[in-house]
Amino acid sequence: SQDWAEILLRMYGRFCERKRWKASLLDVGAGDTAGIRSATLEIKGGHAYGHLKAEQGVHRLVRLSPFDAAHRRHTSFAAVSVIPVVEEASFSVDPKDLRIDTYRASGAGGQHVNVTDSAVRITHLPTGIVVSCQNERSQHQNKDQALRVLTARLNDLLVKQQAEALEEIQGELREIEWGSQIRSYVLHPYRMVKDHRTDQETGNVDAVLDGDLDGFIEAYLRWAER
Repeated sequence: SQDWAEILLRMYGRFCERKRWKASLLDVGAGDTAGIRSATLEIKGGHAYGHLKAEQGVHRLVRLSPFDAAHRRHTSFAAVSVIPVVEEASFSVDPKDLRIDTYRASGAGGQHVNVTDSAVRITHLPTGIVVSCQNERSQHQNKDQALRVLTARLNDLLVKQQAEALEEIQGELREIEWGSQIRSYVLHPYRMVKDHRTDQETGNVDAVLDGDLDGFIEAYLRWAER
């Protein structure tokens, strides 16, 4: 299986070359005797994730093993995980999404600490998050401080939502590791690559292993839209 993982790594590298995408090898774990245990590729290109998510799953290889002295037929499995890169959020709060109320700041016992309406309450309408500030002496300062707190809370909310989305993806990957293969690459006793989701197949195994994956990916995209 470690040799099979290295073959898949080369296949995806060649596919990226065909698509003129940038593929960077971020990490690779060497195999015990040959091949690799794991590898991490970062791929950048137009619609890269939309296409490559078709490859997520278990890939099966059937061949006469070059590592078996008796030259018997062996079956190997390797799991491919495809996860979108989550960029650090950089956003500004849309003023149209805010309701800003001013009121007179109160101190201990409810006494007014300022004769003007310097305290500020900001409500973020899409999320319902409410932030108030009355610590500063001027309404302008309180508004700035409240906006900083609101932005931090919105960023925290976004990070949590991204974490939940990644956890959902990781959950799918855990199921994949124990599930059946999505595609088989048979080199013996006949030669064929077949996708078990779409029934797309070809006898040109060498071309597929050299990165010719467009037919399988296009078939998957059509299948996924049904």
